Amino acid sequence: MMIYNINFGIGWASSGVEYAQKYRAKVLRDLNIPAKFIFLDFMSNENIQTLSSNMDFKDEEIIWLYQYFTDVKIHETTYTINDLKETLAEKVVSEEQVGKLKKLILPGQGNFITCYLKDKTSDKVDRAEFVINGYLVRKDYYTYTRLFSEFYGPVDGAAKVFMRIFYNESGSIAYKEYIDGENSMYDFEDMKLYSKEQFVDYFMKCLKLTRDDIVILDRGTKVGQAVFSNKGDSKLGVVIHAEHYSENFTDDDYILWNNYYDYQFTNAGLVDFYIASTDAQNKLLAEQFKKYKNISPAIYTIPVGSIDALKKGTRRPFAIITASRLANEKHVDWMVRAVIQAKKEIPELTFDIYGEGTEKSKIAEIINQHDANEYIHLRGHVDLAEVYKNYELFLSASQSEGFGLTLMEAVGSGLGMIGFDVNYGNPTFIKHGQNGLLLPLELEKKSIEETITEYAKVIVKFYELSISQVEAQSYEIAKPFLTENVHQKWEQLINEVIQ
Repeated sequence: MMIYNINFGIGWASSGVEYAQKYRAKVLRDLNIPAKFIFLDFMSNENIQTLSSNMDFKDEEIIWLYQYFTDVKIHETTYTINDLKETLAEKVVSEEQVGKLKKLILPGQGNFITCYLKDKTSDKVDRAEFVINGYLVRKDYYTYTRLFSEFYGPVDGAAKVFMRIFYNESGSIAYKEYIDGENSMYDFEDMKLYSKEQFVDYFMKCLKLTRDDIVILDRGTKVGQAVFSNKGDSKLGVVIHAEHYSENFTDDDYILWNNYYDYQFTNAGLVDFYIASTDAQNKLLAEQFKKYKNISPAIYTIPVGSIDALKKGTRRPFAIITASRLANEKHVDWMVRAVIQAKKEIPELTFDIYGEGTEKSKIAEIINQHDANEYIHLRGHVDLAEVYKNYELFLSASQSEGFGLTLMEAVGSGLGMIGFDVNYGNPTFIKHGQNGLLLPLELEKKSIEETITEYAKVIVKFYELSISQVEAQSYEIAKPFLTENVHQKWEQLINEVIQ
C-alpha cells in the first residue's frame, strides 16, 4: 500500500497546501502508513531536497516528476567546487567570491563559471552557469552529482533556454527536454512526449497503481485528466483547500465551481472520496452535489493540520501577532494600518509579523511612513511552534480561507483572535465575543480606509474582553484538533476506502 499525494511546487514561502501536506506526512508516519509526496512543477532555483527538508519531509518521501526518470536520488547538495573543477578541460586562472557567488575565471576573454553556493562559507554548489565569450551557454544543477543541464542560445539579445538534459548517476543521459517558449517536448530513448500533459500522463502510468494504493490530489489544474485516466484500481481522493465555488455566480439552477476544482467536481463519478477541512464546508458541498448533480459522494472532514499539545507560556501584555505569506490576498497591510490606528487608543500595543512574500517591501514602507518601527516588526519566516504562546492576540485579514493553519496553531496556544466572518476558517476558530471577534464580511463593500478603521475599532474592543477567559475558550476550541483526534480521522478514512 502507498498513499501518493500530488502537488505542483514547493518553496521557501510555501502556501497552506504545502503546510497541509507537511502535517499529513507526519500523521501518516505516526500511523506507519507509507506515503509519497509528488511535485510536478519544474523547479531550478534550489535543490528540491533543500526545500522539502525545510518543510520536514523525508528524502525518501519525495518524488519530483523531472527527477523520477533518472536513477539520481533525492539528496542534499554535497557536490563541491573541487568536484566541478575536476570536470573542466581547462585550468581555472583565478577565483572571485561575493557572498554566495563564486566566479571561476577561465583562460580567454569573457570565459568564466559562476557558482551558486549553498551559503557563503560553503564549498557546496547548487548550480553553475557557464559563460563563453561573454555568452551564457549552459547551466548545470547538482545534488550529490550532476542532475541536469540547461543549454542556452542568444535570441533577440537575450539568452534563451532551448534544451535540458537529465542524467543518471553514471553521467549517462536519462532523457532530454526540448523547449520552445512555453512548450516542451520530452525525448526518451523509446518514445517522445509532445507536451507537459503527456509527460505527466506517462509518469502516472509508470506508477503502476494498484487497488491497494490511494492517490490524493491536492492540486489538479491541467493535470486532472492525466491523474483520473491513470488511477486504475487505486482509490482517488480530492482535498479541498479553499472556497470551492463562486457565490456571486451561483443560483438555484447553476453553480460555478472554483476553477481549481471544476474538473474534480465535474468528474465526481471517478472520485472515491473528497476531504474538506471543516464540517461547514463538508455540509455545504454535500448539499450542492445533491442539488446540482443529484449525487452523494463520500466527503470526509479532516483538518489539514493538527496540534501535538496545547501550548502554554508567559504572554507579553498587548502583544499581537500575525503569520502568513505576505501576499496581497492576506491583506497584512490592512492589519498594519489598523494597529497604527488602534495604538492611539492603546499605547502599549506591539505587532509582530511572521512570514515572507511579495508584499514585504510594501508592508515595510507603510511601517516606515508611519514611524512604527519601534512597535511593528517584520520577523521573517521562522518556526512558530513555541512563539505563539508569547502573544495575546492573533490577527487575520484574509477574506477567503478554507481552513487556516495559523489560526489553528494560534488557538492551540490560547491566543485571542480577530478575523473576517468568512465561510469556513475563521468561524471554526473564533467564537464571537468569547475568544475573539469576527468582522462582518460586508465590510468588503466599503472603502479600504473604512475597513481599516473598523478593524482598528475591533482591536480596541478586543481588549475589553477578559484575556484569561479568552485563553480558556481558545484552548477548548483547539482540543478537537489535537493530533490524536486527527489520527483517528485518517485511520477511519483509510480503513473505509481500502476494503
